[in-house]
Amino acid sequence: MHMQTTHSKISTYCVCVCVCVREREREREREREREREREMQVVTGAIGSLLPKLGKLLMEEYNLQKKAKKGVESLMREMKTIHAALCKVADVASDQLDEQVKLWADEVRELSYDMEDVVDKFLVRVDGSNKPADDGNKLTNLVEKMANLFNNGKARRQISSAIKNIQKDVQDVAARRGRYTVDDIVPKPTARTAIDPRLRALYTEVTELVGIYGKRDQELVKLLSLGDEDLCKKRLKIVSVVGFGGLGKTTLVRTVYDKIKGGFHSWAFVPVGRNPDVKKIFRDILIGLNKQIYTNINLMALDERQLIEEIRELLQDKRYLVVIDDIWDSKLWGDIKLAFSNMNNFGSRLITTTRILSVSKACCPSTHDSIYEMKPLSDDDSARLFYKRIFSSENGCPNELKKVSKDILRKCGGVPLAILTIASLLATVQQIKPKFEWHVLVNSIGRGLTEDASMEEMQRILSFSYYDLPSDMKTCLLYLSMYPEDREIDKEELIWKWICEEFVQHGKQLTSTFEIGETYFNELINRNMIQPIYTGFCEVKSCRVHDMVLDLIRSLSGEAKFITVLDSNKDMTCCRGNIRRISLQNIELDPRTTPLINSSSMSQVRSITAFFPATTIMPALSSFEVLRVLDLSGCNLGAVNCQVNLRDIVHLFHLRYLGLRRTGICELPKEIGNLQFLQVIDAQYNFDMRVLPSSMCKLRKLMVVKVLICCNWTPGVLGNLTSLQVLERISASPSIVQELGNLARLRELEIHFLHRSPELEEAFVESICKLNDIQSLNINYQDSPYLDLLGERWVPPRCLGKFEFYSDHMACSTLPMWIRRCGPSHLSNLSTFSIIIKEVRQEDVQILGRLHSLRHLWMQSTHQTERLLVIGADGFRLTIAFALHCQPATQVVFQQGALPNAEQVRFNLGVRVAKEDGNGDCFELGLLNLLSLQSAIVEIHWDGIIVKEAEKAEAAVRNALNAHPNQPSIAFSMEPYIPEDTDDDDDDDYYDDDIDTDVQGKRMDLD
Repeated sequence: MHMQTTHSKISTYCVCVCVCVREREREREREREREREREMQVVTGAIGSLLPKLGKLLMEEYNLQKKAKKGVESLMREMKTIHAALCKVADVASDQLDEQVKLWADEVRELSYDMEDVVDKFLVRVDGSNKPADDGNKLTNLVEKMANLFNNGKARRQISSAIKNIQKDVQDVAARRGRYTVDDIVPKPTARTAIDPRLRALYTEVTELVGIYGKRDQELVKLLSLGDEDLCKKRLKIVSVVGFGGLGKTTLVRTVYDKIKGGFHSWAFVPVGRNPDVKKIFRDILIGLNKQIYTNINLMALDERQLIEEIRELLQDKRYLVVIDDIWDSKLWGDIKLAFSNMNNFGSRLITTTRILSVSKACCPSTHDSIYEMKPLSDDDSARLFYKRIFSSENGCPNELKKVSKDILRKCGGVPLAILTIASLLATVQQIKPKFEWHVLVNSIGRGLTEDASMEEMQRILSFSYYDLPSDMKTCLLYLSMYPEDREIDKEELIWKWICEEFVQHGKQLTSTFEIGETYFNELINRNMIQPIYTGFCEVKSCRVHDMVLDLIRSLSGEAKFITVLDSNKDMTCCRGNIRRISLQNIELDPRTTPLINSSSMSQVRSITAFFPATTIMPALSSFEVLRVLDLSGCNLGAVNCQVNLRDIVHLFHLRYLGLRRTGICELPKEIGNLQFLQVIDAQYNFDMRVLPSSMCKLRKLMVVKVLICCNWTPGVLGNLTSLQVLERISASPSIVQELGNLARLRELEIHFLHRSPELEEAFVESICKLNDIQSLNINYQDSPYLDLLGERWVPPRCLGKFEFYSDHMACSTLPMWIRRCGPSHLSNLSTFSIIIKEVRQEDVQILGRLHSLRHLWMQSTHQTERLLVIGADGFRLTIAFALHCQPATQVVFQQGALPNAEQVRFNLGVRVAKEDGNGDCFELGLLNLLSLQSAIVEIHWDGIIVKEAEKAEAAVRNALNAHPNQPSIAFSMEPYIPEDTDDDDDDDYYDDDIDTDVQGKRMDLD
């Protein structure tokens, strides 16, 4: 009996194990299937996102008829086969495809979009009608429920009929596919990675090579200084830099601009591009020259003449430096130059860049002006750049690859953009491609840029990198053609748009779709397809697309009818046909005399991005039946001739992304709760928007809300938004801090406390302890005494990557208890730490130095700190940005081996303290020990000493940094001692994005 029971238990156990194993296998297969379905690209249209939705239709909750279910299953099988074929087509250059194959691919793509639109409309009707009933009249709720049941039944009959029609179309397309051969094409595998850590050093290397170790920038600086010998006749001088695309004109000029602008009263760097708006150029010049004034002035109301007069008046008694980058038209330069008076005798300088020699000559009509012609890199410098990108060392190339490397470099013709693009193609973070692929590549490149410097050959070189991209990144890159030339594209904005367009879907390996999107963004940087833009804190906040890459992706996007770009050079009435995504750029037309875009062609548009003042020609929002992404950021929706009525967004039931940043709106439509699929609301910098509608509580799929602290939330709304991942600039109130505890998925939080309240802080700590997915926490206090907000109760989750604490008039008493208690192992992901505390002690420095992942540190003290803080070699091993501002004065000394990866440091020097402690004349701070240093800001405190001694300290530090082998940029500010009880409201922003700019008006010199 006992044996039978034992055998029975063993049999049962074995059966359970087998079931579990089979279930795990099925789950792995489902995951592999999802991975295959996620391989979306422009050539496959919407098939990648359509397949999961067809699978969703088969779920019991949709209760499809039996015939309809069979139809969906048949469709899925056919579309998977077509999808596999199109994935192969995607990896072949368009000019290598048979024309019939391209026509077939276009037909399938359009069909997939139409199919997804049909499915989406059904899902919106069914899912949208299943929203939770509001508390209230039971009879009303019952009537609504019955109406929903009737509507759902009607929707199911309609989807069944639509599936029959789609099946017939798919069968016709599939039959045609059999006549074309694509089976010998093999798609590339997908790879995910972080930003290549070699790249920041590489960008410095590129700058050096473009300037050939200072030779070029010295030559350019010399040209700019010619004519200054006679101090009484410091005339306005123009220098034009000319050379074909990819040579590094902008990089060189930017390097010189950053190097010399400290010697001018005002400066501005303004990109132009192929399709310029002269009024926008003038507005950009004004904002660049004085950002504080002109950012808050409505420059849109000024015409060209008024803008020119404004610039001339601003500059009439100033020595200025202005760069006008990438000019394509001599006539345009004639208009721009009107803003700059030749009567300016302060030694002002204008620098232009262009690809066209005739334009360069037009920029320099006087013998006093100069043309600087860019030349390609030499063979040695080309090889150095190429090898550094691939092997991290100019001597790292193995012998077996040297000959093929020389062949590749010969075809790159000394053009840095071509060299970097090819090098990025041959090397990834994981591995270097095998030798045979190098030979395939060199044989594929045409005559090369040495013999042919045309744009066509450059585009061919760039296209290799495009076709080598993993399939799920091609679409993400092509989406960047939505933006105008030289546009700074916000990283988070871009990734959330990718998500809302369903280019990025949730995966098993990472915890969120945003993290997957971030790996795509980083990989595009690694492959040199987009250029990162770093903050003053060495973090990537945005990107730009090189104009030659933009030309390529616009061409590819246009071929595939992926994005339609309309600008001032195109006929508005031509906007017809199957338009899926539209970008309105650089258009300022009078709707009374110019026809608007044809509304009837907008019914299939999925995404629209408008750049001011293009809203003058937009059709009514209600004409966009399946719109997912609407971005009007920067458009003045209150302008007289604006055609956008924001209340019409309530009809956009498919909407996922709503971009309303800086639009001047004062409210969101009350009916916004009808948009059941809305995922992102970005309404920042609308200073008149005071209240958020209570109907937002219905937006259960909302993942991102970005508003200003002046927006008031109705109690009960925030707690219902349980899908929220990002919540920025929210003002703390009793209801808000309590409801935060419901947001279990929250990853990023920025919260502002406007006044001190122990009860409010207690409720906040209670809520924050419930948020186990927090990765970024930003706390702002406006007015309060010293505090320890999170106290001893909060244990941060292990995923915490960024903690920032800012305030105008307060600080934490000490380093937070949680950072002392948790230790490095628990805080293994903390990479950014910013805080204001009462005093900084040597012990605090040592605690922070032990955090293994810390890359960005900003710490400020408000009271007398220890007189000497030593940064040793035993900490901060990965830190790249280090800022230690100790008020009112102290010494910071860097020992040998300290901060081995720090590229940027900011600290203050108390001259009186240094003199009293025996370091008076030499001011030996150990700056030469910072081996990776690229820039330094030194704040010199001269309380208790005479100005001459402060200047002596500045000279000593300058000499030390000038002796540094990296030749880092240097910025100084003189900091008088401000007593603790001062009423002076001129607080310092101690870590500005632009380290060379002194927004407080203090004296700052840049070497």
